[in-house]
Amino acid sequence: MANKIIFNAISAALGLCMSTSLLADPSQKPSEQNMMQMAPVQDMEKCFGIAKKGANDCGNASHGCGGEAKIDRDKNEWVFVPNGLCKKIVGGSSQSSTQS
Repeated sequence: MANKIIFNAISAALGLCMSTSLLADPSQKPSEQNMMQMAPVQDMEKCFGIAKKGANDCGNASHGCGGEAKIDRDKNEWVFVPNGLCKKIVGGSSQSSTQS
């Protein structure tokens, strides 16, 4: 069951990133507001500050999509995790460091 949830979350995240990057003007960086307003994935939440370098799920204010995190545990990069798990992970946050 957990594998199915993870598979569905990854599929949804990739689909969102692909549709965003295909429609976006490549000469412009995506706004953080646009990236943060993406449709939520059922039973999953965004968890900031835990992604490994190159392993973030989707874009932020400085780049357009997943796999572009420059450093481990960047407070502005996120990955989808099952609801409630983020608060249990050291360094995990439900908001980026740039959100108020």
